[in-house]
Order: sequence, then C-alpha cells, then structure tokens
Amino acid sequence: MKTAATKKSLRGFAAMDPQRQREIASLGGRAAHQSGHAHEFTSEEARAAGKKRHARSGESDAPRA
Repeated sequence: MKTAATKKSLRGFAAMDPQRQREIASLGGRAAHQSGHAHEFTSEEARAAGKKRHARSGESDAPRA
C-alpha cells in the first residue's frame, strides 16, 4: 500500500478517462496526416529498420534506443 507522501495525484491528460485520451490522440494523428507532417513507412523503409534492429539484437550490453 502506498503512503500519502509517495502517491502522485493524476493531473491533466493522465486524469482523463482512457476513452477520452484515445479520442484526443486520434485527433492529433489525423491533424499530422492532414498537414503532411506524419511519416508513413514504405515497405522498404520498414524492412531496413527491421534488419538494422535485428542486427543489433545479438550484441551484448548494447544500449537500446
């Protein structure tokens, strides 16, 4: 059980109903696409990113992004 000193009260976005959070996030994503600022990966870009990530997974003690 948490004590009053360690418990953080939720404020703003975190205090909202999860459904309302999804609605707001969805609006932001739509706005980004409409303004042309959202990035959509092509198949080639996704493949290259996957290869790059899997090549690093064999390294030990490597920091991950």
